[in-house]
Amino acid sequence: MSKNIKIAISGRSGCGNTTVSKMIADALGLCFINFTFRSLAKERNLELKDVLTLAAKDDSIDKEVDTRQVQLAMESGGCVLGSRLAIWMLKDADLKVYLDATPKTRAARIVNREGGSLEEIAVFTADRDRQDHGRYLRIYNIDTDDYSFADLIIDTDNINPQQITEIIINRAKMIHTEAQRHGGHGIN
Repeated sequence: MSKNIKIAISGRSGCGNTTVSKMIADALGLCFINFTFRSLAKERNLELKDVLTLAAKDDSIDKEVDTRQVQLAMESGGCVLGSRLAIWMLKDADLKVYLDATPKTRAARIVNREGGSLEEIAVFTADRDRQDHGRYLRIYNIDTDDYSFADLIIDTDNINPQQITEIIINRAKMIHTEAQRHGGHGIN
């Protein structure tokens, strides 16, 4: 498979997009890009909740994160970009994947990853989903509830990251094979 393939993977928190994106990048020898609010919080020595509060009042926070992600993806050649808006922002992605899961599953995964109470995490995550949705509509006119244009939509509730990774890699290989049949257009 080509090392110039660009794969964009999106999903709400707890759907597995970071884990799966990293696994795919490792398996295919591609650059893994996942610059997020968490990354910005770490850079600025802030808590995630503080960056989220800033982002609710200052659109430049979202724009900085999103611009940096796309810039890194464009500079990388081949990459896997995993973020909330990857499938919307990386317009020239060869494969756009949306990962989905129920709120209950997502909250349980976040608790496993970060700790805390399931109830508190569920409330925080639902609130973050609402805030993110509103900001993305306001800033970019992106409705994150409409991901029907994605090349692949995967319900991750009952499958593990390795299974998800295999599904995505198989689809990427199919796209690559199809591009080769049509004279190499598409994935190089």
